[in-house]
Amino acid sequence: MESNKEKLVQRFIEYAGFNTQSDGEQSQCPSTRGQMELAQYVAEELRQLGLVDVQVDQNGYVTATLLANGCQEAPVVGFIAHVDTSPDMAGGPVKPRLVQNYDGGDIVLHSEKSILLSPKDFPELTNYIGQELLVTDGLTLLGADDKAGMCAIVSAVEYLLCHPEVPHGKVRIGFTPDEEIGRGADLFDVAAFGAEFAYTVDGGELGAIEYENFNAANATVFIQGRSVHPGTAKGKMVNAISIAAEYQQMLPAGQSPEYTDGYEGFFHAHKLSGAVETASLHILIRDHDRQKFENRKMLLESMTAFLNVKYGAGTGTIEIKDSYYNMREKVEPVKYIIDLACEAMEAVGVKPSIKPIRGGTDGARLSFMGLPCPNLFTGGHNFHGKYEFLPVESLIKSAETVVEIIRKVGKLK
Repeated sequence: MESNKEKLVQRFIEYAGFNTQSDGEQSQCPSTRGQMELAQYVAEELRQLGLVDVQVDQNGYVTATLLANGCQEAPVVGFIAHVDTSPDMAGGPVKPRLVQNYDGGDIVLHSEKSILLSPKDFPELTNYIGQELLVTDGLTLLGADDKAGMCAIVSAVEYLLCHPEVPHGKVRIGFTPDEEIGRGADLFDVAAFGAEFAYTVDGGELGAIEYENFNAANATVFIQGRSVHPGTAKGKMVNAISIAAEYQQMLPAGQSPEYTDGYEGFFHAHKLSGAVETASLHILIRDHDRQKFENRKMLLESMTAFLNVKYGAGTGTIEIKDSYYNMREKVEPVKYIIDLACEAMEAVGVKPSIKPIRGGTDGARLSFMGLPCPNLFTGGHNFHGKYEFLPVESLIKSAETVVEIIRKVGKLK
């Protein structure tokens, strides 16, 4: 697939050109028009390549089939990526730039604004000296999360269609909307997809394979204060903003994203809004361990109850909504799909690296919907921001890994 490098890069740049930033404030699916535009574009591309049963439903979900070519008894495997990009950073117009033969120094993303992608801040850059890197212009994200995954999947099936001598079973392709705002699996029809197992191609650096993720919930704490003119407020005013800040300070010290890694869970107070009369505090709850996850939710409930004791009944209320759970309990019973992916990586010269996801993917929810679905690398780094970069050689290996998994699944009965 190395010989198709230029085509692979061009495909990614074309996908990146669509502004597919999702929007959690919108209720429709997909939440933004650009996602449907990319869905329709890639669906037509799949038709032109020769896939069958290519569909784009009214909600922007793309599905397609690569027919078996001699391995009719093999299980059906699926590959899934998402079309949307994160709302955390401007999603367009994205203007990717290809850095050739990276020399290990600073990369100027935007000269006028003095925005640099530097190994001083991102030391992993030095792992890619001599390689080609796709980078941003410093004003938007790049979109490798997850257009690199889309690119790897499409390039893999294109390779197999161009090389019919490679035997394989039936393969299902799925591209979902609104993954970045937690809705990617909401309307995914697992039964209609018809795969025995699948892989999301939505991971990070070269070699990563993930089948453990956070248990996740979103909490919103509502604070009811009392607004009184500040000139006569003594003994009367109850400042909802101050109470919300107090609540945030009650969270356990050191248990926030900037102080944790690996299997350590956290609370992340990520949004505060309001005024003296009312305020709301939004908190992410994350933990790999299910019991610790439940304990975290109970802690927030007890903190809210404390506010009502300290400031009076009705001062604080809390809403907690679970988002997804750790897919490990659903993937471990079919652990051979992890072993198969590791063997595929080794076959294409990639060292597998099994790590827990400090986040979630569509695969986490799909696993609990009956489709075991671990996550594979795309090669990208620094997702959701202007310092995002994608080593081209890693993207090639992602596509080659998909091809090799399909080849190996074809040998299963």
